[in-house]
Amino acid sequence: MATLKVPPIIEYGVATYVLPGQSESGDRHLVRNRPDHILIAAIDGLGHGDDAAAAAKTAVSILENSRDDSVIALVQQCHDGLRATRGVVMSLASIDPLQGLLTWIAVGNVQGVLLRRRATKRSPKEELLLRGGVVGAQLPPLQTAVLPIAKGDTLILVTDGIHTEFAEKLSALESPQKLANKIMADYRRGNDDALVLATRYLENQG
Repeated sequence: MATLKVPPIIEYGVATYVLPGQSESGDRHLVRNRPDHILIAAIDGLGHGDDAAAAAKTAVSILENSRDDSVIALVQQCHDGLRATRGVVMSLASIDPLQGLLTWIAVGNVQGVLLRRRATKRSPKEELLLRGGVVGAQLPPLQTAVLPIAKGDTLILVTDGIHTEFAEKLSALESPQKLANKIMADYRRGNDDALVLATRYLENQG
């Protein structure tokens, strides 16, 4: 099977909230777009403040510099690299544009929802299964879920500074940035850092 020569086309939007009194957020994100796969991550350093931010930034650096495509391997690499920190919870998703598949995994309570562009009443969205644990301290058994993904589908990841019912009234027709802003405005808890990452898979090129 031919390999894509250039990265697929994606669009994403991010909204963040820093807890008042803190200099930076402990919630971080990553969108890494390569010809053979797209890696999407939302990371929440435990607690808030400088130590939480340091742990989250370390996780982002590990993901940015890894050449691995496996989300299980990436979680394990983060776990090994974060042992000296307070740890993070995180959700990762990898899109294979050649196969049209999304593979995702969660450790902790970073929620994930996949909005279908061509939604049906029976399946308007898919939700990421959350498993308890802390990357850098205690991992649960690592297990992925694999879903088909099509042009126009939108993946949304949110940290626990967002209320859990955030996905009840979302539309895949809105732009990723508008979705992120809307979720942040309507569902922010206000007592913790918060992050919303919305990524739309558009098409392949090349």
